Amino acid sequence: MCDDHDHGALEVDLNRQVLADSNEVAEQVRTTLAGREILAVNILSSPGSGKTTLLEKTFRSEPPWRAVVLEGDIATERDADRIRATGATARQILTGGACHLDARQVAHQMEHLAETPMDVLIVENVGNLVCPATYDLGEDFKVVCLSVTEGDDKPFKYPAIFAGSAVTVITKADLLPHVAFDLEAVRRQVLTLRPDATILLTSASTGQGIDEWIDLLSHHLDAKRLVLAGKATMGA
Repeated sequence: MCDDHDHGALEVDLNRQVLADSNEVAEQVRTTLAGREILAVNILSSPGSGKTTLLEKTFRSEPPWRAVVLEGDIATERDADRIRATGATARQILTGGACHLDARQVAHQMEHLAETPMDVLIVENVGNLVCPATYDLGEDFKVVCLSVTEGDDKPFKYPAIFAGSAVTVITKADLLPHVAFDLEAVRRQVLTLRPDATILLTSASTGQGIDEWIDLLSHHLDAKRLVLAGKATMGA
């Protein structure tokens, strides 16, 4: 009979195995995306930070690339419907209670998207600043959104997600005059956790920072394709 200590050790081992299996699938997803020269971005945040609104504004600004959005939610297709209303392609992933997406769910969606033209795959993860930070979905990099209405203490309170995200997008900047949010303090926290982080200040209401956001994705797409072309030339 297992005692409490043995039960805890077994649970830890199972969690490690699940994560290892997910990471293996993530590498398969990454290989598939590279073969199609697709840039993949995993967007994370707490609920209500403005992820979906940022994407709506992005697609209504007519970016110079074709995108597909995978929407992760516990229930409903509301966010996917909002993306579809902009003319972009969106597929819903319902987790049924799970607080994050995993690579197997993305791999399954990629099978359905095998013939869909796209340059950028955007995964809008389940709203949560804890669980999604651990899981690799096969993305090129993570983006974390932080709204000015959430408070300026979040990076140090949730260090893993900010340290793991190459880009921090501060949203709802139009509300800065009306909330207590120390922008410079947030910058210092983010750069302490991730010295090479890119920090963007955006407002979907006014359009502030949206061009810079689109340009950032364009730059990363071009850079990825340049690297892939170089590898192809070396292998020829």
